[in-house]
Amino acid sequence: MTDPTVPPGAPGAAAVMAKAKAENFTVASRLLPAASRRHLLAIYGFARLVDDLGDEAALDRTAALDWLEGELTLAAEGRATHPLLVQLTPTLRELDLPLGPFRRLIAANCQDQVVTQYETFDDLLAYCALSANPVGELVLRVFGVATPERLALSDQVCSGLQIVEHLQDVGEDLQNGRVYLPQEDLDRFGCTEADLAASAAGAPARAVVRYVAVRARSLLTAAGPLAATLRGRMRIAVAGYAAGGLAALDAIDAVDGDVLGVECRPRPHRVAAQLTSVLVAAARTRGTR
Repeated sequence: MTDPTVPPGAPGAAAVMAKAKAENFTVASRLLPAASRRHLLAIYGFARLVDDLGDEAALDRTAALDWLEGELTLAAEGRATHPLLVQLTPTLRELDLPLGPFRRLIAANCQDQVVTQYETFDDLLAYCALSANPVGELVLRVFGVATPERLALSDQVCSGLQIVEHLQDVGEDLQNGRVYLPQEDLDRFGCTEADLAASAAGAPARAVVRYVAVRARSLLTAAGPLAATLRGRMRIAVAGYAAGGLAALDAIDAVDGDVLGVECRPRPHRVAAQLTSVLVAAARTRGTR
């Protein structure tokens, strides 16, 4: 029977976790210790559930997100009802994680219900500070290495990864009534909403995508310095997250920004190449310290 406290229509654990395979990066690398993998998957499950409730659920999304915030409090108390929050409970307790990053993820999706466009790139980065950067903080906390220096670098990487996803999903986002490409950039290249609704990207849409992609790639350069502060398997895992985003940008570059006509997913060989590139950058950073 369905627990009456879970909103009807809320996605189940299996449906949520199945989406891990479609991410640009490996959520929990098998190179990591089993405990770290368990914690990372628990955090991913929560973050994915938040996004599904805010983007796809056939229910009152604002009410569902309010429910999830209450469910998060219950998880910290060991009284959660949804399986993914039950799974999160030991992670919260064993690592003594703050609830703030989780609440910011919910706040980002609440914002999605009322904000459909961002005027400037800085406005978009402020949104990423809610929608993406908390995940990086939580990953560093799982690894026990969440220093101010690492958190600042992680914020850049996570914002870059979020913007890459926005570039990949321009058409899908528009169908959901949202445009994450900054309005100032759309105006810069004369790109209209009709251009973004086309089955293939014309010159204005391609120009905007290429321009924003350069900005995303610049943010992802923080991955090398971040990885340089880490050791062993943690370094490889963090470099791998960035490599997935960089490989997705490579796929976008390969089609000259036509994210409307082509599904731009990272190719395995490009992920491997970018992983090597990030690790080389990390080694060079360490060599200059």
